[in-house]
Amino acid sequence: MSPADDRSRVRYEKKNHVARITLDRPHVLNAMDLRMHEELGGIWDDVEADDKVRVAVLTGAGDRAFSVGQDLKERARLTREGTPATTFGSRGQPGWPRLTDRFTLSKPVVARVHGYALGGGFELALACDVVIASDQAVFGLPEARLGLVPGAGGAFRLIRQLPQKIAMGYLLTGRRLDARTALRHGLVNEVVPAGGLDDCVEEWTADLVRAAPLSVRSIKEAALKSVDMPLEQAFTAEYVWEERRRRSSDAAEGARAFAERRDPVWSGR
Repeated sequence: MSPADDRSRVRYEKKNHVARITLDRPHVLNAMDLRMHEELGGIWDDVEADDKVRVAVLTGAGDRAFSVGQDLKERARLTREGTPATTFGSRGQPGWPRLTDRFTLSKPVVARVHGYALGGGFELALACDVVIASDQAVFGLPEARLGLVPGAGGAFRLIRQLPQKIAMGYLLTGRRLDARTALRHGLVNEVVPAGGLDDCVEEWTADLVRAAPLSVRSIKEAALKSVDMPLEQAFTAEYVWEERRRRSSDAAEGARAFAERRDPVWSGR
């Protein structure tokens, strides 16, 4: 195994309540192999468990790609060795549950996308809560052209996040979307020049850190859990993080700080 193969696939840093997760295989456009998935699984566990972390930022190393998805050279090798092909979801695979089927992750995740976000890379972005893209970002699900399926949720999320005919057009043809088209369809929150990408991400993370952490977790859970519920059922469903927020000291801190004309101090408890 070469030194390049032996090194860590992901950089992980935590500072000022922000976890920064960088897919770090720029020489292969941040293609995701099994080892990367395994590393990411431990990182997402830590993001959820560390109460000092209020938001995570996911990006790719280098200046060419966020991620081009599955490492197809590794997949071809596994097929030659007799490893069965995978299907929808990551159950039974390294890193399970991966971000794309980690449905109870309560912290907001911001995708910082520059360059190619294809296949599983696009699926990662679709699973994030906020997506900030440079004007050089390119999105697509090419699986239909490769004899594969968008197994990390692309087939399920794109049809929910776009009008049906538009989603089906991209799913069935593997056509790509440039950043402006993705913005027009509501798949990203902002598109900025590449030189302003980090500043824009920083503005979003600052706003997320400024918000009450239990409120953010409660709102994320309620919004995502209720999205397919009838409205009446959504009002009466049980939300774990809302119960924690409602019983917390932070629930009174916001109003108290407003009345005292000061900035709130969040304890997260």
